[in-house]
Amino acid sequence: MNQRDGCIALNMIPGIGYVRFSALVEFFGNAGLAAGKSASQYRQVPGINAVTAEKLASADWQELCENEKALADRSGVRIYTLYDEGYPPVLRELHDPPLCLYVRGRLPEFPGKTLGVVGSRKMSRYGENMTRSITTDAVGCGFVIISGLAYGVDTIAHRTTVECGGTTVAVLGGGLLNVQPQENIPLAQDIVARGGAIITEFAMNCPVSRTTFPRRNRIIAALSQGVLVVEAGTRSGALITAKAAVDIGRDVFAVPGQATNELAKGCHQLIREGAVLTEGLEDILAVLDAENQPDLFSVFADSADSGTVPYNKESVSDLAPELAAVLNNISSSGTSIEELCEATGMDTAALIAAITQLEFKFLIKRGADMLYYPER
Repeated sequence: MNQRDGCIALNMIPGIGYVRFSALVEFFGNAGLAAGKSASQYRQVPGINAVTAEKLASADWQELCENEKALADRSGVRIYTLYDEGYPPVLRELHDPPLCLYVRGRLPEFPGKTLGVVGSRKMSRYGENMTRSITTDAVGCGFVIISGLAYGVDTIAHRTTVECGGTTVAVLGGGLLNVQPQENIPLAQDIVARGGAIITEFAMNCPVSRTTFPRRNRIIAALSQGVLVVEAGTRSGALITAKAAVDIGRDVFAVPGQATNELAKGCHQLIREGAVLTEGLEDILAVLDAENQPDLFSVFADSADSGTVPYNKESVSDLAPELAAVLNNISSSGTSIEELCEATGMDTAALIAAITQLEFKFLIKRGADMLYYPER
C-alpha cells in the first residue's frame, strides 16, 4: 500500500488523529508501510493503546481505502491527503492538520483573500442584517467567504455570497454524504454550482456529532485570513473558531451588540480580549486588506477627515448601463432590493453586485431599514 492510500485508510479508523498518525509514520516509515501489522506490533508504537492496536490490526486497510475512493469518485468528490500537492498549505499550520480533505467543487487558492464568517445559529434580525451587509461588501472587495453551513449566521453568509456572485467554501462537520442541516442541501448545491466548494476532513459516510463540530471550526479558522464573529453567546461554537484563529495567528473581528442581548456577550468578550471591534467592512480592511484596497481605503480616510462623503458627479455620467439603471431607480424615500429587481429586470446576483459597486462609489447608501437611498 502506498503512503497516500495508507493516509486515507488511517483517516477512516476510529481513534486515529494526527498525533497517532505521526507516531505510526515515524515508527513504520510511512503511512502505507503501517498497514497489515499485528496488534502486538502496533502496541510498540508510542501512544497506541491496546484498544487502538486491535482496531488497526483488525481493519482491512486496502478494502477501506478502495471502497472510500470508489464512493468519492462516484460522488464527484476529490480526496486530498497530507501527501498531495493540492492539499491547502494553510492547513499545515494547524498543530493537528486533517489527514485528508474531501472536496466537492473547486477550492480557491490558499493562502488567499479569505474571510471566515461565523456566529449564532439563532441570530437576531440585527445579526442577520450585519451578516448580509458585511458579507456583501466583502464579496464586492474580492473576498472568498469561509463558513460552516450551519443554521443562522453561516447560512446567511453563504447565501449572501452566492446571491452576490461570489465564491464561498462551506466546511462540514460530517461526511459529504451527510450534509447537515438537510435544509441546506440546496444551498450546498448552489455553492458548488457558483464555483465554490463544500469540504470536510471526515470520511464520506461519517455522521455529524458533537465532537466533529469543534474539529470543523479549526479548519474554518485555518482557511481564513481573519475570522468575523457576528453574534455569539458565551458558549457558542463561534468562540471555538475564534480561539483556533488566535492560536494560528489569524486576526479576529467581532460585531458589537446591545449590552442586554445574550447573543452579543460572546462578541463583547472577544473584543475585551483583543478582537477588532467591527461595525463594517472598513474595520476589516484596516487590518487585512489595506495594501490591496488603497483607493477604497483612501476614500474612507478622506471622508472621515472632511466630515463629508466624497461624491464625483463626473463618475455618474461614466457609469456602466447596469449601474446607471440601478441608480436611476433609487428613490429619495428609500428603495428595496425587491423593488429594484422589478424596476431593472436584473436578477438578484447581478443587482447586488451593482449595488455594491454603487456603494463603493459613494453614490448610494444602505439604511438601517435595509432600504437603499441616494447619497445626495
